[in-house]
Amino acid sequence: VHTGEKPYQCNVCEKSFTKAGSLKSHQRIHTGEKPYQCEVCEKSFTEAGSLKIHRRIHTGEKPYQCNVCEKSFKEACKLKIHRRIHTGEKPYRCDVCEKSFTQACSLKNHRRIHTGEKPYRCDVCEKSFRRTCDLKTHKMIHIEDKPHQCNVCEESFKLLTHLKKHKTEHIEEKPYQCDEYEESFKLLTHLKQQKTEHTGEKPYQCNVCEKSFTRAGTFKVHQRIHTEKPYQCNVCEKSFTKSGSLKSHRRIHTGEKPYQCEVCEKSFTESGSLKIHQRIHTGEKPYQCKVCEKSFREACKLKIHRRIHTGEKPYQCNECKRSFTRACSLKIHRRIHTGEKPYQCDVCEKSFTQAGLLKSDLLIHNGEKHYKCDDVCEKKFTMASDWKRHERINTGEKPYQCDVCKKSFTQAGSLKQHRKIHTGAKPYQCAACEKSFTQAGNLKIHRRKHKMIHMEQKPYQCDVCEKSFTTATHLKQQKTESTGEKPYLCNVCGEAFNQASNLKAHKLIHTGKKRYKCDKHKCDVCEKMFTSASDWKRHERIHTGEKPYKCDVCEKSFTQASIWKVHQLIHTGEKPHKCDVCEKSFKKAWYLKNHQKVHTGEKPYQCNVCEKSFTEAGNLKIHRRIHTGEKPYQCDVCGKSFKEAFKLKIHRRIHTGDKPYQCDQCEKSFTQACSLKIHRRIHTGEKPYQCKVCEKSFKEAFKLKIHRRIHTGDKPYQCDQCEKSFTQAYSLKIHRRIHTGEKPYQCDVCEKSFTQAGSLKSHRRNHTAEKPYQCNVCEKSFTQAGTFKVHQRIHTGEKPYQCNVCEKLFKRTNHLTTHKMIHTG
Repeated sequence: VHTGEKPYQCNVCEKSFTKAGSLKSHQRIHTGEKPYQCEVCEKSFTEAGSLKIHRRIHTGEKPYQCNVCEKSFKEACKLKIHRRIHTGEKPYRCDVCEKSFTQACSLKNHRRIHTGEKPYRCDVCEKSFRRTCDLKTHKMIHIEDKPHQCNVCEESFKLLTHLKKHKTEHIEEKPYQCDEYEESFKLLTHLKQQKTEHTGEKPYQCNVCEKSFTRAGTFKVHQRIHTEKPYQCNVCEKSFTKSGSLKSHRRIHTGEKPYQCEVCEKSFTESGSLKIHQRIHTGEKPYQCKVCEKSFREACKLKIHRRIHTGEKPYQCNECKRSFTRACSLKIHRRIHTGEKPYQCDVCEKSFTQAGLLKSDLLIHNGEKHYKCDDVCEKKFTMASDWKRHERINTGEKPYQCDVCKKSFTQAGSLKQHRKIHTGAKPYQCAACEKSFTQAGNLKIHRRKHKMIHMEQKPYQCDVCEKSFTTATHLKQQKTESTGEKPYLCNVCGEAFNQASNLKAHKLIHTGKKRYKCDKHKCDVCEKMFTSASDWKRHERIHTGEKPYKCDVCEKSFTQASIWKVHQLIHTGEKPHKCDVCEKSFKKAWYLKNHQKVHTGEKPYQCNVCEKSFTEAGNLKIHRRIHTGEKPYQCDVCGKSFKEAFKLKIHRRIHTGDKPYQCDQCEKSFTQACSLKIHRRIHTGEKPYQCKVCEKSFKEAFKLKIHRRIHTGDKPYQCDQCEKSFTQAYSLKIHRRIHTGEKPYQCDVCEKSFTQAGSLKSHRRNHTAEKPYQCNVCEKSFTQAGTFKVHQRIHTGEKPYQCNVCEKLFKRTNHLTTHKMIHTG
């Protein structure tokens, strides 16, 4: 044995052996002798050892157990191979491509890929195969006889295993129950399969590509990928691995759809497709995700969904290494690299990478708009997806939720972009400067800068400021700005302009003409006229509330493309405009321009009433309204007016209920970004504004301002009726209601009225019995924050109210007031 000598040679095939017994067993291959017979099923074997192993099928004995996962095997060699799953050992390596395998037979089969050897030939059609099992499967095509008949429905089958599987369809009883999910099964094998899905175990491994499977049937079908597709269509010659797949495929040619929905009469080529379709009507979604409890109509959809939680992306592009959760997504993605666009429009000859995009294009040509918004605006759409997305604007539905921060979105793509905030993923990288971006669109915008900087020459230089330009026109414009020259003079009023276009626009004032002689540039709501169509269109959005430019990261919408473009820089973090004094960066050029005035101290815009100066013309314009009392922005709901447009915008949210700024800690929403900023300090505990007198800190600057008045005694707000003074304007406003008798806040249950909104809010809790303020010491609950605050002093011992005569301390102000009467008599 140790010398390597093999003295025993077969006289038929000349194969040599080290032992006489091995030769004896081998010779039975040629003689066909199988002396060892199983007394249960009468199957015969050439060796006693093979019979011994076979008997374990009947007894169920599996004496070889894995000490890692406790899985048992009938054969020692099978356990040895299994252990390699845990160790990762792959001792058999291909000397051609260096791929490694856990089994010698896997390597042997693999080598045939390189050699092209197919030693197993079909004696009917002479087709050859690399493996015996592939030949065995293939031979089933030639067998016409179906000797195994079902005694219930008389259907016949080629194999006994197929008959056994068929018989389960007649079984109504489900005696095998899963102890984890309480689901019942007809067969023990089905229960076992279910359990492997729960455990994640995949005991069936392909010895060619080593992919693993939970089910033997799935594994068997997979193996045909490496060997053959034995079922061929006689119309188009397309081949399939399964006979059922061929049967379904043939219906494409025949047009047969034998399975019809009894609700909507829609027909299907497969019974499975009908079964899934029927769930649309029943609302049944039997496949539920154990992580987020989301349910699905199809098992495959649940499988794909689970990858969101696991992060698994099994389909990787071999060009750019980008991974995908679905095979079809990878297939479509690969077309980016290949340039393939297989779907061509026969109208405009434009080609597409996806069938869905071609379908959308054809609908545009046809002018078909099958989808109509019936509920609100009756707007029509060519695409179901666009219609569905539009309907969510009306319903407020946001079905796509972030599993990290729970923020919801109307579109799946928006959620995908949002997730990059949490992951920090920036998959789009600039090849020039290696800067990365979360979105392809932002990279595209960024690349333009390199094009301008690196590719474009700037041959036109200004001799005043030495700045260079790409065109003579831009240089000319710059010169007029640098010199202050205004060469374009109006022949009516003498006003001068630095650009011809500005003069042209100005002249329309004198002629009374609009740039376009049609009433479409007149606002139907307020009758304001516009010289350009774009200005008119932009203005109309004030009345309609339309915001066509939407950010696909946070879903915020904008009326103008320019504002939307600047907004996107928030997500990219890009600030291309840098101050050369303090190196602070800005998103917009004019932000930088205004900032630079901080360093120069320049405030060129002065109020002619109070002589106050401003860095921006807009700020001066708003300031002047203090003197004029002008409030040009009026709410069309309640008629309240405002000096600034943004204040009207915030005010409108009272009527709409819109609170776009949400806290990521407690999900409370706010109408203003600054309110959210202040609110967040509740969670962080931050109180940045401190009183210099008593060192008490506050979350808001205005609260510190009011607090200081306690120390100064300042009460600037005086009632003109009783001359009582207050530290806050709001306190005076509420006080005045004592004189006027006004109680604007009414309870919708008992109709009782109140002077303050807070009082109404507290009162409502009498009806609801709500007590939102709970003590974390004794768990007692309160309807009002003030009562809760006073209660806490029982546990803390705090007595913040001190008598200025005897210095005695009290928990409550009314107790101090009562006490003071002792001193006054």
